[in-house]
Amino acid sequence: MSLIQGLAAHAAGAELLPFRYDPGELGLQEVEIGISHCGICHSDIHLISNDWGMSQYPFIPGHEIIGTVKAVGPSVRSLEVGQRVGLGWQSNSCGECEWCTRGMENLCPLMEATCVHRHGGYADRVRANARFVIPIPEALPSEQAAPLLCGGITVYNPLRIHGVNPSSRVGVAGIGGLGHLAIQFARVFGAEVTAFSSSAAKEEEARELGAHNFVNTRESKAMKEVAGSLDFIISAISADQDWGVYLQALRPTGTLCFVGVPPSPVTVHALPLINGIRSITGSPIGSPHRLREMIDVAARHGVKAQTERFPMAKANEAIERVKKNKVRYRAVLAN
Repeated sequence: MSLIQGLAAHAAGAELLPFRYDPGELGLQEVEIGISHCGICHSDIHLISNDWGMSQYPFIPGHEIIGTVKAVGPSVRSLEVGQRVGLGWQSNSCGECEWCTRGMENLCPLMEATCVHRHGGYADRVRANARFVIPIPEALPSEQAAPLLCGGITVYNPLRIHGVNPSSRVGVAGIGGLGHLAIQFARVFGAEVTAFSSSAAKEEEARELGAHNFVNTRESKAMKEVAGSLDFIISAISADQDWGVYLQALRPTGTLCFVGVPPSPVTVHALPLINGIRSITGSPIGSPHRLREMIDVAARHGVKAQTERFPMAKANEAIERVKKNKVRYRAVLAN
């Protein structure tokens, strides 16, 4: 096999530079993907900066990958050369632990992330265990499908876990890369959707994406008016907030679910939790089964990421735009 060429960070926070590596022999269960598109996720930026203290350099970021199968290992039966596929945050798991055997591979303690301690998708090719490589239906354009493989599953999984359905009243807090997808999926599930944003300018777009209601979080009157009205709130916000106000927006037995990571610890009073049997939870990505389901739902119901496209060679420029929140709503690199 020839060398894989990509763009790697060689130190914390450094700009990406051309980098080549030898992937070695293709494993029995592995697939090699020729990459056409790769989304830029905020997790990539955290990994480049080593914000989570787990990056090893040099490494190639990227885990929202679309491409075609170039080679399959001897034991792979589920995929064939030439097939269009996607790869998200996870690229392998042990396959044997309690969580893997329950179909919850995303919780495997030995899970391998696509670009943690290995090289990811800002490259011409990438490898992964075939179980985590998802066929992409014709109805989904590659550029709009790429962000679904991390951003999409991050919001889809909790909506499914918490049983969102046509009777549900769902709040989506933060209308960005994750939130704009959460609105679309919640609407597909038939829920009444309320969008929360600190930017009044996002109201029109939120409604176009499928939100029935819009709340400007800078207006305390508007926040008070939604008190006790929602069953489920998914927070894609990565800034500190008065989380008590969101708890007050929940009906009894309602849930506030975090998919965005605020910088400070989340503090709330216990009384609203006790009095209304309300709960606070979080959710990571989903299993390969849930990923396949989400891709099928997106294809059938027209759920697509809103994207801005950049050539792979301009990855550094794209990253700067994402850092400055200038992209609506997901940046995608194209080879």
